[in-house]
Amino acid sequence: MDGVQGSTGQIQAASDPGQAPLGGLSQAIRPVPDEEHFDAVDVALLQHLAADARQSQRTLARLVNMSAPAVGERIARLERVGVLQQYTVRVDWARLGYPMVVYLPVVAVTGTDIGLLMNSLTELAEVEDINVVSGSYDLLVRLRVRNHKHLTEILLNRIWQIPTLQRTETLLCLAESKQDSFTEKLLGQLHERLTN
Repeated sequence: MDGVQGSTGQIQAASDPGQAPLGGLSQAIRPVPDEEHFDAVDVALLQHLAADARQSQRTLARLVNMSAPAVGERIARLERVGVLQQYTVRVDWARLGYPMVVYLPVVAVTGTDIGLLMNSLTELAEVEDINVVSGSYDLLVRLRVRNHKHLTEILLNRIWQIPTLQRTETLLCLAESKQDSFTEKLLGQLHERLTN
């Protein structure tokens, strides 16, 4: 019987008989939201916040030539509709002892509920993100680990113990390109599109 080991250690049924393998996927992924209406000022505010999320509303107002209360209202609307989701920190994991990035293409056992498999993988602290992909793999998992020994322990003792996982490959990331500000660059492109 296909199943997924939950946090309780018990095997959960992979799916109801006759249910499609991707049938439970909607429960494990974030839905694609509807596009929101925004203008060049909204995008300019997002650009400035992406550069430094700690800027005051007064500083932002000066940068976009608006009053601080008007900027506050725009930011509140961007938060409310979900465009601006969080103010966060960027951690240099290598400096904290987790320098190794590993990509793990995953193939599930035929008939497995992919959503349940994703939920099992999400329970692992080392999993940075999981993407459902097309092609010969079902998922692409990005892991963050300390070293080769840590990777081996996770694979042998945790990931490969998931009953609905058929096979994986292990792709070690040897280096990452310096991409300091994907968000700022894409917002800049969007701002240009709106102002031209």
